Amino acid sequence: MGLRKHIRAEKLKEERASQYVARLRNCPTSPRKMRLVADMIRGKEVNQALALLRYSKKEAAQRMEKLLLSAIANWQSKNEGVRIEDSNLYVQTVHVDGARMLKRLRPAPQGRAHRIRKRSNHVTLFVDSKNTNE
Repeated sequence: MGLRKHIRAEKLKEERASQYVARLRNCPTSPRKMRLVADMIRGKEVNQALALLRYSKKEAAQRMEKLLLSAIANWQSKNEGVRIEDSNLYVQTVHVDGARMLKRLRPAPQGRAHRIRKRSNHVTLFVDSKNTNE
């Protein structure tokens, strides 16, 4: 590996050490439905985002709530001794990407078959703290 790539890799490692991430893989919901929920909480404070997800009627909101709680737990494990209330945590970014697609056949009239595509997605959620002294 070249020197520049090595330096860049080290910088990325340092940045990732300060980020608090939770990932949900192969969630059996279409990415389009999950993006609606992700747009609801992007940029919101953690308590407000949890309240929005808890009282949302969408099925994807339950999975996103569990993922957000996991990201908060990851933050707590790296910041022991710091209270969540004092840290001003917020949802920094949420990425929803398409995952594998299960392809099934459904019988159709006159001996034909229609293809059913059961979509799934990957969700990556970043949590960060707002610094009030900046």
